[in-house]
Amino acid sequence: MRGMKTQRLRQIVLSGALLVMLSACATYPKSGASALVGTWTNSLGTVWMIKAEGTFEVDLNHDGKRDAWGTYTVSGDTVTIHGTGGTVPKGCKVDGVYHFSRASADSLQFTLVKDKCKIRVKNVTLGWKPK
Repeated sequence: MRGMKTQRLRQIVLSGALLVMLSACATYPKSGASALVGTWTNSLGTVWMIKAEGTFEVDLNHDGKRDAWGTYTVSGDTVTIHGTGGTVPKGCKVDGVYHFSRASADSLQFTLVKDKCKIRVKNVTLGWKPK
């Protein structure tokens, strides 16, 4: 009888530990700046390095050098992008505002809120994967 109780207790403890580990693996930030931080790439091959301190760099032509850079601010699931240097096409000196979502740990998607920069809209609204 005592052996059965010990075995049952062991099963409960192991099941609980497994559940905690699985839920920890499945968690990732879904809002706030931490949800954006990382190096991302899209189907055009653009590489977007989003840093925790509120800056970003973009490699548009896949040569390992930044082509554009700037700052960003986040409020919940909304990001405002402000380009400060590099390649700035016509109409792209204004901020872009986007909602973002993380459907999984390896995806990032943006939805246009307001941006007059057509090339940025085309690039940003594509799906992004970690690089």
